[in-house]
Amino acid sequence: MVYNFDETVNRKNTNCEKWDNCTERFGRNDLLPLWVADMDFKTPDFIISALRQRLEHEILGYQVRPESFYTATANWLQQRGWQIAPQNICFSPGIVPAINFAVDIFSNPGDKILINTPVYHPFMNAVNNHDRVLVKSSLVNSGDGYYTIDFDDFEKKLGEGVTMFIMCSPHNPVGRVWTLDELKKIGELCLKYNVLIVSDEIHSDLVFEPNRHIYFASISEEFANQAVTFIAPSKTFNVAGLSSSVVYSDNPVLLKKFRTYINRQSLSAGTIFGDIALEAAYTHGNEWLSQLLKYLEANCEYVVDYLAKHIPQIKTRKPEGTYLMWLDCSALNMTSEQIHEFMVSKAGIAVNPGGMFGDEGKLFVRLNIATQRAILEQALNNLRNAVEQIESLN
Repeated sequence: MVYNFDETVNRKNTNCEKWDNCTERFGRNDLLPLWVADMDFKTPDFIISALRQRLEHEILGYQVRPESFYTATANWLQQRGWQIAPQNICFSPGIVPAINFAVDIFSNPGDKILINTPVYHPFMNAVNNHDRVLVKSSLVNSGDGYYTIDFDDFEKKLGEGVTMFIMCSPHNPVGRVWTLDELKKIGELCLKYNVLIVSDEIHSDLVFEPNRHIYFASISEEFANQAVTFIAPSKTFNVAGLSSSVVYSDNPVLLKKFRTYINRQSLSAGTIFGDIALEAAYTHGNEWLSQLLKYLEANCEYVVDYLAKHIPQIKTRKPEGTYLMWLDCSALNMTSEQIHEFMVSKAGIAVNPGGMFGDEGKLFVRLNIATQRAILEQALNNLRNAVEQIESLN
């Protein structure tokens, strides 16, 4: 089957956060929304069909999660190079909740938790909201938008009493897919300082060749024993609204603690439709994902080429993974507040202000390119016209 990602889907008036929440978030309802990280593409037909089939049975009572939920997940990961034990999978109602659970389970108030900034802002919230101490190790921008880990600073921070490192792999928002050497260095340092790795790998399927996502816990038994890994079909298959994800660990102590916490909080049930969607995605999703990646990669390349040709004041590079692009707006000579106001009032687009990901991002914005090319073209044309207007005034 050939999937048509150019097909426009009207998401307005569906209680869609991305499209219907612009007024509350940005003060206007006429913006092109390229912010919150879901896709404007139809959820795949094989998932919709599985959900419809279940609805033919008109009782939606309590459900037991089937073994196929776990085996489908294990098979999906095996196809991607990670052999896991299905019995070591634990359900969680989403990855952001799981990160918060992990902070609560595996650390104590006052403990130091490390993140690499700029990074997905719920990492910071999970630390701060649980009365832990947030420790930041800034990624290094080579100057052309390629980010690396400052391992000297990373080790220094680990050595100052950090107990947990929350890793984003692939990285949101800078788009890095960490190499084997980088992951090994992270693991070796965390082992050296006995730091638990909480690894958010929600974007692991969304990687562009020749880059390859390597699951951290797949590298060695030692690393697997020091880590808790989170994955979900939500980004890959556009089912974030179904709140279904999995937590994995080969460490029986960590796994037991997580399961006990989930059960005590009565959070293990999930939903009928979340379970069905995950199983359908991980059973039938290969061809759809292959076509999706080609479309997303073409959108990324379009943005890179368009900015270079028409808006050289705004710089970016093609991400190695994710459908999020990190735009450097520093040459506009605006403050972070002015950049945000410019994007909304002059360009008519809703993007995430870079400062929400850390101070390093204050002169950046995050652009979600998982939309129809026509919408992306309109947004960039708007942005070009807005930049040309301010340039004409100078």
